Amino acid sequence: LNTDQWYHEYTDYVIRHGLMDGMGDGKFAPDGKLTRGMLVTTLYRLAGEPEITEPTTFQDVSEGRYFSDAIAWAEDVGIAKGITEKLFAPDHAITREQAVTLLCNYAEAQGLDVSAAADLSGYPDASAVSAFAQDAVAWAVDAGLLTGTGAGTLNPQGTATRAELAAMLTRFAAL
Repeated sequence: LNTDQWYHEYTDYVIRHGLMDGMGDGKFAPDGKLTRGMLVTTLYRLAGEPEITEPTTFQDVSEGRYFSDAIAWAEDVGIAKGITEKLFAPDHAITREQAVTLLCNYAEAQGLDVSAAADLSGYPDASAVSAFAQDAVAWAVDAGLLTGTGAGTLNPQGTATRAELAAMLTRFAAL
C-alpha cells in the first residue's frame, strides 16, 4: 500500500476494522480485482459474522473456503443471489454496479432507508447502468458511496477494485 495514494485512508479503515484482509505475502492489492466471494465476505464481517443456520445451496461453493459461511449467510438473508439458481461464481470479478447492488441489499437488510436516489443524468455513461442496478446505483451515488471516476463517469460495467470497495465500506460506515 502506498500511503500517498487516494485509497490510503480507506484501506487503513477496512484493515483496522477487520473487514478486509490482504491477499497473502503481506500485500493488500488495492488495484486487484474484487470478486463476488470477497465482497460478500466483507459484508458478512460487517454484520458481525452471524451464525449460519443453513448451508448454501450453490454447487460451486464448497465447505471450508474463506467465503463459504459468508455466501451461505448472504443467500439465507436475501442479500445475494447467484449468477444462476445453482451457481454463485465466488471467484468471478464483480462490476461496480453489482458491488453497490449488494451493498444496497445489505443496507436494506440492516434496516437502513435506501429509497433516496441521486439524479444520474450528469454522468455521461448513466445509460450504461443495467436495469437491475439502477435504484442501487442512484442510492449509492446519493449516499456518497459511489463517486465518479477521474474521468467523471460511473463506470458501472467496470470491474470493481479492492481499493474501491474499501472506499465504499468506509463511506458506508459513516452513514
